[in-house]
Amino acid sequence: MLTSNGYVLDESDTRLAELEPVPPSERGNRDALWARLRRDGYLYLKGQLNPDQLLEFREFYFASLGEANVYAAGTDPRDGIAAPGDVDRAALRRGLFDHIVPGPEYQALCTSQGIADWFAWFLGDDVHLHRRKIIRHTKPGESGIGTATQAHYDLVYLREGSDRVLSMWIPLGDCPRERGGLAYLEGSHRWVMRQEREGTLKMPAASITADLPGLANERDARWLVTDYEVGDVVVHSAHIVHAALDNKDRGGTMRLSTDIRYQCLSEPIDWRWQEHWNYDDGL
Repeated sequence: MLTSNGYVLDESDTRLAELEPVPPSERGNRDALWARLRRDGYLYLKGQLNPDQLLEFREFYFASLGEANVYAAGTDPRDGIAAPGDVDRAALRRGLFDHIVPGPEYQALCTSQGIADWFAWFLGDDVHLHRRKIIRHTKPGESGIGTATQAHYDLVYLREGSDRVLSMWIPLGDCPRERGGLAYLEGSHRWVMRQEREGTLKMPAASITADLPGLANERDARWLVTDYEVGDVVVHSAHIVHAALDNKDRGGTMRLSTDIRYQCLSEPIDWRWQEHWNYDDGL
């Protein structure tokens, strides 16, 4: 049973389907990729990144939070097994915002082979990585409103720059659907773009809803999910609606992922995204 923020998803064929990976025949064809992105709103690129590099960063991330009671004592931080009891929120903030987020290890990951060079190739221009990057982990068993990322599209947070910003969602470790991977609302970029043009979306906008099954019914659409493997990424437009599932992993494994954003350097850049994610932005 898949849930998001405690809401149970309808898993019938009309409300749930598989995310479609880009076939190998299209991976090196920029025109084909652009056509697919315009059609689907996303590009699911399997095996895009080096799994060893991602797992090394996963180990660095959890090890950096050793004083916060995030991962279980006596276990390998790379495994990301959740610790029992409460997290030390002050230690978590220190480790995350003072060490991990502004650190060279995170920057190196976000500009590594298969990311920065891929965006430069795909966009055909010099590219800019937004400095504000989001990295988060989720523990198994957390549910209810606010525990998983609610349904939204990225442009609502990026209105003072180009609307051609592309996001890359990177699972830092295997992320089968029961571990709380990202889900995309099929075809939602089309009605979002139409309502953006017509000016009929509520302003200012933020998350649309935590009720994923209700939104699927309202839009007569399917949520697209998959079992992500370490090395997989999803590149998506700023208009497609997406959300996270709850982590229901029975082995206690935490989901760790990061969201980064690239755009052409020559296009307007939202100045608010040029500072690191920090304490004031919350967890």
